[in-house]
Order: sequence, then structure tokens, then C-alpha cells
Amino acid sequence: MSCSTSHTSQEGPRGEARSSGAGGRAWLAIALGVAAVGWGANQFAPLLLMYRSELGVPTTTVEATYALYAVGLIPGLLLGGPFSDRYGRRRVLVPALVVSALASGLLMPARSGTGWLFVGRLVAGAASGAAFSSGTAWIKELTVSASGRDEHTGARRATIGMTTGFAVGPLVAGLLAQAAPDPVVISYVPHVVLTLAAVPFVLRTPETHKADEDAPLWSRLRLPEESSRRFWTVVAPLAPWVFGASAIALAYLPGLVLDRLGDDALMFSAVVTMLTMVAGIVVQPLARRVSRPDKPYLIATALGIVVVGLVLGAVAAADAHWWIVGVAALVLGAGYGCCLVCGLMEVQRMASTENLGRLTAIFQAFAYLGFGAPYLLALVEHTVSELLLLAALLAVLTLAWTTYRASHSPNPGKQPAKAACGSVVRR
Repeated sequence: MSCSTSHTSQEGPRGEARSSGAGGRAWLAIALGVAAVGWGANQFAPLLLMYRSELGVPTTTVEATYALYAVGLIPGLLLGGPFSDRYGRRRVLVPALVVSALASGLLMPARSGTGWLFVGRLVAGAASGAAFSSGTAWIKELTVSASGRDEHTGARRATIGMTTGFAVGPLVAGLLAQAAPDPVVISYVPHVVLTLAAVPFVLRTPETHKADEDAPLWSRLRLPEESSRRFWTVVAPLAPWVFGASAIALAYLPGLVLDRLGDDALMFSAVVTMLTMVAGIVVQPLARRVSRPDKPYLIATALGIVVVGLVLGAVAAADAHWWIVGVAALVLGAGYGCCLVCGLMEVQRMASTENLGRLTAIFQAFAYLGFGAPYLLALVEHTVSELLLLAALLAVLTLAWTTYRASHSPNPGKQPAKAACGSVVRR
């Protein structure tokens, strides 16, 4: 692949959607599809307590099924991104929606064996990876082609789309798990309906990336040298904190007060999950205000919030009061939202239309490594407070490193078009 420039606010040769065709609201249909898949990804979080209490599944097993989502998601990302760059965004997102609905169907027979949980979560991860990589790129391209707005707007819209699904899905699933006659099955029905309902909206949305079946899927992904260096020294270290922060808030912290809340524990988990994701949306105006392309203000803010959330989580682990858990989850949710939009903005400034899907997928693959955090905490539960403080220290070190590197790296959006090429990843 030839060296691409890092300017993505101008429409590339393959991004053919125009303002008259795409329309200023076309991105909403793709955001609906991404939100529907996000619903399916996160609806499982409050149900972890249900599986522990009703089915007697051990803590380490349910946390492992939660982490297994990332095992399916990472190949889904790394395949979905390149496929959408080659075949177009629609050809990836529509099948991903159908597979996401199938994943919920696979989770329904869990009473007959926990193996269904593993299979369902693995399939859900693969669908989410394909949907998030293609959908994020599609939203960005629709935003730019319809209104000419910059990568911040596209990244913020993609973040809000995903996070809305992450927020509403667990709340509805938790309510149904609390009140429905057969919660193990009924909790998943709304997601199946919503996901299939989103398909016709996505099918009617203008394609922004024409298929190029001669383009190789596994070629080296090239960026200008400075962008390559910035990706590895700034974006990659930041990425695991995106879902590391939210996964601890969603999948681990509510379990600390399970015994104290009794019958209300599942509803508490659902509400905490929703509020965590809402915090990720509400924090977006702050992210917009502190963001400066030539200054690392947003990176420092995002990781600083994560540090505070982890310290509060350590306090909650040492003294399990429900309100401390709630506050820690809210702060971690805000950190998640800032980290996600920050990473997506960095990627969208670096990538061209030919590699936007792939580079987005690589960033998100690094981000979803954080989903393993709750499982690691569950394995060493007796020292969790100290481990959360250690995680906070690691976040401080990441903050120091990334802000230093970002302040000494040229802004990707301002690099000359003929910058030397460097390989981000060899495929």
C-alpha cells in the first residue's frame, strides 16, 4: 500500500458520499446500529449477579465469560476493519448486526449448561468487533462528507452511539432479570428485536467507501513516520485504559456489595452500569473543551480521571459501601468516555480513507484488552484493594509517559503530505 497522508478531514478518493446524498442526519442510522450492538455487548454485565445467584455459577467462571467477549472481539475488529476498507462499510455492519442478534439467542439456553455462556459471549465479541470498527469509520465519513466537520465531531458521535447502547442495554436487561418470569431468556429478547430492527435503517444509509476488491487485505498498514511513532507511544499505551476502566466499574465493583444488598443487588448492578455509561456521554462536553490538537490536555484529563476512579475503587474494595461503589463507577465511566474519544480522535487524524477501518480496529483491539481486568481481580480477590491502587499507579505512569510523548510529537493532522512512511503494524 502506498504511503497515505494523515489528513482525514478532507474526503479521500473512495469516500464518495456527498452532502446531498448522505444528509446531515444519515450518521444517526449507523449510530443506531452501533448502539444496538453495544446494547448486546453490555447487557451481560448486570446479569453476572443473576448467574451467580440463580444458577450457582462461580465468580471466576462468570468473570471469565465476561472477559471471553474480548477474545472474540479482537479478531472481529482485526478482520472487520480491513474488510470494511476493502468491501465497504455496509457489507460488514449488516452481517455484524445479524450475528449480534444470534449471540443473544445463544445465551438464552444457559440453564442447560454454562457452555452456552461461553459460546454466546464469544460470538457477541466477534459481532461487536466487526460492527464497532466498520461503524465508527462510517460515522466519521458520514460526518465529514455531510457537514465538513472535523474528526472530533465524528469521534464524539461514534462514542455517543456506542455508549448509549452500553448504557441502556444493561438497564433494560437488569429490569427484566429482576421482574420477568424467565429472566435467563427474556432479558435478551429486547436486544434481538432492536438489532434486527436496525438492519433496514443501515441498508438505506449511503455507503461512504466504495468497494475495491483488488485492494489486499493483509498488506502492511503504512502511516507517515511521525504518525506511526505517535500511535505506538501515545495511542497504544492509552488504549487499554478505555475498557479497563469501564470493565472494572461494570463487571467487578457491583459484586463487592452483593451480600449487603441482597435482593436489590441485581438492580443496583444494572443502575450502576447505566450510570457508568451515561457518565461517559455526559463528559463529552468537557472532552471537547479541553481538547487541543497541539497539546496533550485531553490525554492528561482522561487518564487523570481514571486514576481518581481507581483510587475510589480501592476505597470501595476496602470498605464496601454501595454509595462508594456508585461514585467510583461514575468516575471510571467519565474516564472511559474521555479515553475513548481521545483515542478515536488521534486515530482519525492519522488515518486516510483507505486505512481508517483498519487503524480504528487496531486501536479498539488494544482498548479491549482492558476487558480482562475484572477476571484478574476475581482471581486474587483477597488483595483487590492493593491491586486497584497498583492499577492507579500504572495509570499515573501511563499519564506521565503519554503526555510527555504527545507534547514531543508533531500533531498528525499538521504533518506534510510527503512525510516518510513507517509501518504501524505488519500484516
